[in-house]
Amino acid sequence: MFKLGEVQNLQIDRFTTVGVYLMEDEDKEDHNEESVLLPNKEVRDDMEIGDIVRVFLYKDFMDRLTATMLRPKIKIGEIKSLAVVDVNEVGAFLDWGLVKELLLPFDQQKFEVKVGQRVLVMLQIDDQDRLYATMRIYQNLTGTDQYALGDPVTGIVYQKSQDLGTLVAIDSKYHGLILKHDLFQKVEIGETVVARVTSVSPDGKLNISLRKKIEEQLDDDVKILLEALEFHGDIMYNDKSAPEDIKKEFNMSKRAFKRALGRLLKMGRIEFIEDGIRLID
Repeated sequence: MFKLGEVQNLQIDRFTTVGVYLMEDEDKEDHNEESVLLPNKEVRDDMEIGDIVRVFLYKDFMDRLTATMLRPKIKIGEIKSLAVVDVNEVGAFLDWGLVKELLLPFDQQKFEVKVGQRVLVMLQIDDQDRLYATMRIYQNLTGTDQYALGDPVTGIVYQKSQDLGTLVAIDSKYHGLILKHDLFQKVEIGETVVARVTSVSPDGKLNISLRKKIEEQLDDDVKILLEALEFHGDIMYNDKSAPEDIKKEFNMSKRAFKRALGRLLKMGRIEFIEDGIRLID
């Protein structure tokens, strides 16, 4: 059985003027007599009838099932980050490594996409046996027992929620969320992030943070404050400053800011002045 959107092994059945036709291995129990074309431009001189070739099956510009020796950047059921190369009245078109670009229909977009942008999509088949991309991947991600509290993870940002925070596909398989109050740096849709697990829900969904463990992050935060003090001499922020002002200026929470101040005080590097802090040489 031919598998649209997947890589499979097929056998060369015959040569024609337009290419070679491939069939399923005759030895397979579910073998059928249908064939699929591998176009001339991909036929190698050393190919012979009976050879087994590994190909990817998709629909060509005429909507005909076609084989290619090229390897796409995404296969059926996979979630990948792909670049937008064109947008027209039909939808957006993505570079997935084949000559014919992959369609991302308007009704499968979570937001308006633009040329040059990267989007996280899943490859699916519609009710007319055509391949298409969808940004509606939330329901296709799962929980996991692969990670525990504190574990490092890698994921791709695929959506931002005003209420929850930033949604991340961990390993392109699992639910990940950076809570709104825990995001202290700018991240873009399609960006790959390295984070650590801060909690695991009973259903295996992961809350993650881009900040390091407290002791490691404290070293970084102290360095940020020292650099600011060395540049300005005095800074008009202290433990009474508003959390939103601290976040905007230093990309850290007020709690992290106060921890860094405490470290610097113990080191004898700072003193408090009216409405701010001064560096002690």
